Amino acid sequence: MSEHNPPNIQNISLPVKGMSCASCSARIEKKVGELGGVSSVQVNFAAEVASIEFDSTKISASQFSPAIEKLGFQVPSRHETFSVEGMTCASCVARVEKKLLALEGVHDAKVNLAAEQVWIDYQPALTDFEFLQTALEQVGYRLCPAQVESRDLSMQRDEARHHNNLAQLKRKLILSGFISLMVMILPMQRIVHLDSNILNIFLFVLATPVQFFCGGQFYRGAFSGFRHGYADMNTLIAVGTSSAYFYSIFATFFPDKIGMPTLEVYYDTSVMIITLVLLGRWMEARAKHSASSAIKRLMGLQPKTAQVERDGVELKINAEELVLGDLVLVRPGEKIPVDGTMTYGQSSIDESMLTGESVPVEKKQGDEVIGASLNKTGFFKMRVTHLGKDTLLAQIIQLVEQAQGSKAPVQRLADKIAGIFVPVVIGLAVLAFGFWWGVGDLFGPLPTTPFLFALMIFISVMIIACPCALGLATPTAIMVGTGKGAEMGILIKGGEALEQAEKLDTVVFDKTGTLTRGKPEVADVLLSPEASLNADRLMVLAGSLEKNSEHPLAQAVVSEAKKRSLKLETPTDFEALPGFGVRGKIGRETVFLGNIKLMQEQQIDFSLLSDDLEKLAEQGKTPMILSVDGKFAGIITTTDSLKPNAKQTVRRLQLMGIKVKMVTGDNRKTAQAIAKKLGIEDVVSDVLPSEKLDEIKKLIAQGHKVAMVGDGINDAPALAESTVGIALGSGTDVAMEASDITLVTSDLQAVPQAIELSRQTLAKIRQNLFWAFFYNILGIPIAAGLLYPFYGVLLKPVFAAVAMSLSSVSVVGNSLLLKRFSPSKL
Repeated sequence: MSEHNPPNIQNISLPVKGMSCASCSARIEKKVGELGGVSSVQVNFAAEVASIEFDSTKISASQFSPAIEKLGFQVPSRHETFSVEGMTCASCVARVEKKLLALEGVHDAKVNLAAEQVWIDYQPALTDFEFLQTALEQVGYRLCPAQVESRDLSMQRDEARHHNNLAQLKRKLILSGFISLMVMILPMQRIVHLDSNILNIFLFVLATPVQFFCGGQFYRGAFSGFRHGYADMNTLIAVGTSSAYFYSIFATFFPDKIGMPTLEVYYDTSVMIITLVLLGRWMEARAKHSASSAIKRLMGLQPKTAQVERDGVELKINAEELVLGDLVLVRPGEKIPVDGTMTYGQSSIDESMLTGESVPVEKKQGDEVIGASLNKTGFFKMRVTHLGKDTLLAQIIQLVEQAQGSKAPVQRLADKIAGIFVPVVIGLAVLAFGFWWGVGDLFGPLPTTPFLFALMIFISVMIIACPCALGLATPTAIMVGTGKGAEMGILIKGGEALEQAEKLDTVVFDKTGTLTRGKPEVADVLLSPEASLNADRLMVLAGSLEKNSEHPLAQAVVSEAKKRSLKLETPTDFEALPGFGVRGKIGRETVFLGNIKLMQEQQIDFSLLSDDLEKLAEQGKTPMILSVDGKFAGIITTTDSLKPNAKQTVRRLQLMGIKVKMVTGDNRKTAQAIAKKLGIEDVVSDVLPSEKLDEIKKLIAQGHKVAMVGDGINDAPALAESTVGIALGSGTDVAMEASDITLVTSDLQAVPQAIELSRQTLAKIRQNLFWAFFYNILGIPIAAGLLYPFYGVLLKPVFAAVAMSLSSVSVVGNSLLLKRFSPSKL
């Protein structure tokens, strides 16, 4: 796992449009990677995103967009209109525009003084609304948020753009398909009796709009590549179809130049290739859109409006107008607008759309509720605690977006090959053309002239080669796999986490709060036979020491004291002893509360209840020993019930061939008792927080691929050190930040499900890469005529186009099968 980067090392993700195949992404990676200060570049062809890590002291983030655009691609910016308060005259206009244009990431700014608005063209990866607002505040103006519908409109615009592109492709496909059919049928003499020269002219008239209108995008792409010094998929298609088309023009209008009255023409070849490639592009666009549906589904979960109570008046407002502390009213059947805390009422909440858990969760006053979840039964009021990017839904969307823009290490070889693929293919096509034209007739009679035979070979090699399949193999599977994970409440941070999770052979569980509920309760209060205090006084001393602690055991003691209606005191000289317990003074008494190690260190004799201690530990209870002024006073035991499905989770992992370990700070007897209930044989007990990290390091040093599953701050170092860190969503932000996989759901079965999903996703990636490599390794030699001298097998250009179109579609289609993923049952 990677460590946190120093402050000057930054990461940005830029959208990139205009890529047609994997060689495009490889070219961007190479060009941007050569810029000084750039440490890594990853371009996801399927997601159309470039992720760049760079040193901000050596290069400005604003330099990346021009560098990418110089290669002939587009880095789309965002255009938004904001209201501006405080402008009074034309000098204000100039001042606002000048300030905005000086900001990194702002391409253009135009102020309309009459409307008191500013139109800003900016790059969202480099700047955001808060940054723009702060900048204008520095010169005395206030920038107001864009209309609340802007986010929805942005999504709608993206959807509209996608549907427009699909519609345009479909129109071209229908036109080229219809003309292709006519061009294929007309030469059949039984249907149309025309002179060959007239027929060829007629075919020329039909084929020309297909070549330059329907196939215009390939010419534009190829020309852009030529201007910027590269060749890509468009080049292969444009050169291949142009060879057939322009030869056919020559044969149509100048047959006498070769001394023949008529020559065979190949209009059908050029139009059919364009039709089939358009069909492939149309199918691929539909499939890629489906692969990224998880993000759109998540964004669609956010409610548009909210009922809020302000100054005793109930108002219906846009959800984006809510502010922290607002009191929101939620009725049965309504979605919760944002994250908050329930202040009145109780209800059953359906969180399945975020966590994947089908069973509604009962919530009462004081419980946290999640925005975008559904209120099933009761009416309640809630206080808003998180807004915007701080809500759980926004964080999930961000994690999924980052994951879908990432690459798995297994993709690196494909990227390297894609970078040189097209020039190599063009070279092979030229060599094959020269070979068959020069010496083709030495291998026996050819079906046509050596030149025409060589021309067909050249076109077939150019058309059959498909770098798209190589470029789509990994990102489409990652997009679908991480999207499916999000639906199940499993947030996987990227391709590397997926790949590492697939290799896991050991899973280490923290006990408290991970395998158990993390809400222990006091079970027994035992007094020393020599103690001069009663049980209530023992609880007062223990509760007074623990009342300011957030440790689950401390909260259990305080809760028990409150149940007994005991008045707690304020300790002095208080000291927390991590891994041991606590100490302090209650009045004049010096009190220690902690585990056996603490008592042994303080030389406290608790032998009078040692037999009881052993029995309690064997029952899975956690003992806390209390001493007063150096003398043993008594024992408080707590029990922490196992989480539902904890035992099934351990069994499922074991059936998957994964070794399961448990680490805990509990004593050996207690740990063994809990492990026995779960079916875990390997237990590490009496572990201090810092020793969890040592345990992970030891396992990795032994050659194991280790997952650490935890939820607390003291788990964060172990999560970061492990091969794959898995944090429970109910845990702390620190633990989630340090992890590779975050489980939004509280169901532990998500752990084996995450590993199983990773295995399935990597299997799809390998299938895709195998198909992409196998297809090109097999297809190109056959297209080059390798089998013709031995078996008379020749791949015609039209069939090469069919194969090429199906190759990339099959890779995306195979990835989409992950949507059907269903975890195995015990």
